[in-house]
This record gives sequence, C-alpha cells and structure tokens, in this order.
Amino acid sequence: MPRHPLAEFEALPYPILDVRAPIEFAQGHIPGALNLPLFTDEERARIGTTYKQVSQERAVHLGLEFFGPKMSEMVKQAQKLAQGKEVRLHCWRGGMRSGAVLWLLELAGFKVHLLDKGYKEYRRTVLASFETPRNWRVLGGLTGSGKTDVLHTLAAVPHNQPVLDLEGLAHHKGSAFGAIGQPAQPTQEQFENNLAAALMTLPTAAPVWVEDESRQIGRLTIPPALFGQLRTAPRWVLEVPRAARVAKLAAEYGAEAPAELAAAIERLHKRLGGLATQQALAAVEAGDFPLMVELVLDYYDKTYTYGLTPRPGEPARTVVPVHTCDPTENAYALLRATATATM
Repeated sequence: MPRHPLAEFEALPYPILDVRAPIEFAQGHIPGALNLPLFTDEERARIGTTYKQVSQERAVHLGLEFFGPKMSEMVKQAQKLAQGKEVRLHCWRGGMRSGAVLWLLELAGFKVHLLDKGYKEYRRTVLASFETPRNWRVLGGLTGSGKTDVLHTLAAVPHNQPVLDLEGLAHHKGSAFGAIGQPAQPTQEQFENNLAAALMTLPTAAPVWVEDESRQIGRLTIPPALFGQLRTAPRWVLEVPRAARVAKLAAEYGAEAPAELAAAIERLHKRLGGLATQQALAAVEAGDFPLMVELVLDYYDKTYTYGLTPRPGEPARTVVPVHTCDPTENAYALLRATATATM
C-alpha cells in the first residue's frame, strides 16, 4: 500500500476517493474528489459521542458494526467511481477510516494510493499557498467597466496572459447585484481549496492579472495573506465613459429576473436613500433599465471613486483611458500601457 506525501498524491492520475462523511465533504474537499463515505453523518456523530462519553474501544466496535453491512455496497460504488480499479484515497488524518476502506478495496482487487496525513495536511498546504509571493497586476475600474470580460480576453488567444478570476471562483460579481444569474456560492473552505488549485496553475514570477476586489466577495472572504499582496500590487485602472458603462449594465440587467433586481435594490435602500430606491424600483417595473442603472451608479461611482484613490504602500497606479466597454480593444489598451510602463 503506497502512502504518498501531498505533492506526489496530487500528481497521480487516478480518481480521488474521499471517505469522510457527507457533511465533511460538503464543507470542503480536494477539487475533483469523489465522496465514498465510510459513515453517514448520523453514524459519524454517534461514533464521536461514544468515543467521548464511553471509550475508544466501544467507538471502534460501533464503527465496525456500521461498516460490516455496507462493505459490499461500498465496493460496488467504488467500482462505478473508478473503473480502472486504481484510486487515490484519504480521510481526515489518514487514520482509521481510510485504513478500513483501504483494506476493503485492496481485498476487492483495487490498487490504493493513500494520502499521508490526510485532508488535514491538504488544508494546511492550501492555507500556506496564499503566502507565496506573486507578481500581481491588479485591474481596477468603476462599476460596469467590463473588468471581468477584459480578464477573460487577456487569458485567451492571442494574449495568453496568466489570470486569476476571483469572482468566477466565488460565483459572485462583488456588488449587491453580484449573485444574480450566478450559481450558489461555495463554502469558505471550498472557495479556498478552489483558489489554491487555481494558484497552482499560475506562475510565481511572471505577471498575473487579477481584478481589484474588496476583502469580501459576496459572503466569501479573500484569504488575508493573498488580500495583503493584492492591496500592495500595482494597479491598472480602466477609465470608461459613464454612458458606455450604463449601456453595458442595462443590457446585462435587462436579461435578468425583475424580482431579483428589485431585491438587490432593496438591499441598497439605506445607501441609495428612500427616493432613489423608489425611483429605481419603479424603473425596474417599467423595464427602464438605463434609468435604474443611472440611479444605482450614483451610489457605486461615489463609493468606488474613493476606492480608486492611491493606497498606502501601493507602488504604482496607472489610469488607462478607453472609449468603450469592448473587451478586445480594452485588453490591447492595457497591454500597450503595461509595455510602456516597463520600457
């Protein structure tokens, strides 16, 4: 039975089977892992209570009572998840749960690669990864500037620039309207796991583009070590005319459900004020999305204009004037500006 340190484990090409309980897996797991739980959530809770209140021996016996009747079904499930019959396997600490499933799967003819120290070691490595210094290029701009579209253009052919899409990983666009049209946000733990996996694909020396974000993206928090790097990295600020931003946002919001737009406006009630809130709600009801956007931008532009002022410790801040929200044109404008700055 090979037991691998994390780097070796991650490099193997076989399916990852996570034998922790469903509630643990849902809280956070290695991206791409499959859940083959040894115990249900209820069984795990009962074993834990028995361990604390009775004894370790009785907890082990209870675990065996739960494990015995489900062995055949677990093997069948593993065969569906890993038809090649070679798998990577882990539990929380690489202890009794992974040991039990390892024995079972090897008995059934599988070749099993075990993660040394389990998911706990993986999480330690994830959190440490945010400390690694990188050469960030932070892309700023007022709401509606199309920053995410520009990032995607920079990442694509012909530019092939390294890009970290924080909002894509967070399933949120960062504003009160940011959840509209997005999948449910992951847990904080899973966000960090997915973020660490994305960072692993990026260079540590070459410049990496990332959008200027506040500490929170929806209900998720950018890890402090990473956020600290982004706040002290050079910024490139797209300066897009307001009319172009209004047109872009009106077209995007016009395709969304009016009830979701109204709910987002209500969340801004205290910041917009009573009159502007009522006018924006009326504009949504009338289908006048440019007016709704104009009213909301009055708030956002004041807030983000302050956020675009130079920060303590910020090494450079370059304003890049553009005429439209066209991501192709604006990506080229950014690259011209960075080339000029580095000459």
